[in-house]
Amino acid sequence: MQVAALTVAALVGVGALAVQAAESAPEAAAQPQATASPSASPTASARPTAEAGGDGAGEPGAASPAVPAQSGSGKRVVYSPADGRVWLVGADGEAVRTFTVVPAPLTPAPGEYRVTSMSPPGGQVQGSDGVPVEHIVRFAVVDGAAVGFSAAVDGSLPTPTPGQQTGGIREKRTDGKALWEFAEVGTPVVVV
Repeated sequence: MQVAALTVAALVGVGALAVQAAESAPEAAAQPQATASPSASPTASARPTAEAGGDGAGEPGAASPAVPAQSGSGKRVVYSPADGRVWLVGADGEAVRTFTVVPAPLTPAPGEYRVTSMSPPGGQVQGSDGVPVEHIVRFAVVDGAAVGFSAAVDGSLPTPTPGQQTGGIREKRTDGKALWEFAEVGTPVVVV
């Protein structure tokens, strides 16, 4: 049992290998049920505010991608692996922030999941690529590997090594902090 928990923790946030992550992820091994529609076609239902993403989204004159259609309602994190993009959606259905990410090699099926665990405030662990990561937000398990968002402490956004089966979705540090502050255990994460 402990080996399985450590294995899950080792793959979290680009394969985090610390006991600290394993202790903070007791629920990460539970596979959530997918319930959302797999549609990833965007609509003009929401527009990010000036607080939007680290990739320039929301700046004057910049068009930000709309929240994908049929991604649920209320406060949620919406993740499109195909677009390499995340939306932080407020309770009113409006995008608070949107930003790009480097998708993980292991991707959950389209559907609704829930945040199962998060790294502690100021917590850092070492990713499987040897890079320290922070602001880890876990929400699914694929093929026994925990899937979650994380940011490299050094700010790097490496492309995953071909054949590497990890669930770490890499984001910029500012975006990682924003997602970590927005989410809490139980927050819906909708994969489209």
